[in-house]
Amino acid sequence: MISLTDSQKIGMGLTGFGVFFLFFGMILFFDKALLAIGNILFVAGLSFVIGLERTFRFFFQKHKMKATSFFLGGVLIVLIGWPIVGVVLEVYGFFLLFRGFFPVAVGFIRRIPILGSLLNLPFISGFVDKVGESSTMV
Repeated sequence: MISLTDSQKIGMGLTGFGVFFLFFGMILFFDKALLAIGNILFVAGLSFVIGLERTFRFFFQKHKMKATSFFLGGVLIVLIGWPIVGVVLEVYGFFLLFRGFFPVAVGFIRRIPILGSLLNLPFISGFVDKVGESSTMV
């Protein structure tokens, strides 16, 4: 079992609430307030989980500057009050930031009994394989 420090536990809670508020804000037709709260909680939770220094190193690597600018620019645009444009920019930046993680996540999900069989269905398998391949290219 993985042992977590107290700040990492707080970070997991903040990140979970952030994802919940982001999801709930999108369900309620891109509610500005919920999306803003979700963004703030998600970024704060991420920095609690991996630490401030590692968060800055992750976001501000030279080869990830485009992705970081899209993601943080989307957060800023949501905070300004244009939720749909901001969420589109955030999602694009999120996929650029975490594209190296997608093959690992797909490999993990394929080992889970029910989800793995769903990912191996013919029409889903082709899409998932393509996402895994394209995400390894930098």
